Amino acid sequence: MSKLGERVLILYSTLASAALVVALLGGAASTRPRVFDEIQVHRLDVVEPDGTLRMVISNSDRLPGVIVKGREQPRVDRPQAGMLFYNDEGSENGGLIFGGHKNAAGQVIDSGGSLSFDKYGASQIVQLAGVDDSADRFAGLAVNDGKRRIWVGRTDDGAAAISLMDGAGRKRILMLVPASGAPRLEFLDEDGKVVQSMLPAAK
Repeated sequence: MSKLGERVLILYSTLASAALVVALLGGAASTRPRVFDEIQVHRLDVVEPDGTLRMVISNSDRLPGVIVKGREQPRVDRPQAGMLFYNDEGSENGGLIFGGHKNAAGQVIDSGGSLSFDKYGASQIVQLAGVDDSADRFAGLAVNDGKRRIWVGRTDDGAAAISLMDGAGRKRILMLVPASGAPRLEFLDEDGKVVQSMLPAAK
């Protein structure tokens, strides 16, 4: 081999080795977590390696409609910002939403928050919610099974309550402590009529 050929071979080997080192270092750098002091986004999607959606963090404008197995349904009214959860198949199965503002008339609307988790292929089975605006005023924990079965929380009139419902969602037992402090236990029939009421024994 001529000296020119040897120089070309050496140069080629050097360049190839350098390119390999750069590629390896670049690949290693890409696997390292990147640290930011502050970021600003309108929406953030968390996905699996295959692209399956697992979580969305979004402002109110970019919050998606209900997504089932990766396909978004027509968007419904979702005036709050929040975080939506998706199962292994990319179907919505819960979320955290929050909001609140005054309308043109000065009324507080859409104020409060809700954390819920859904049954597979169905609506929510548990919800922790607090709402206090011109239309509603309640806070508590709800357990559902198709229909609401249990409610533990504060009612619109400020009473602390535990309500137990039957399979059709009809209230059947109510444990109530109003703001006045006079507790009572009520049993209701299928039409919601109180059939028995129990009060504390007189001192």
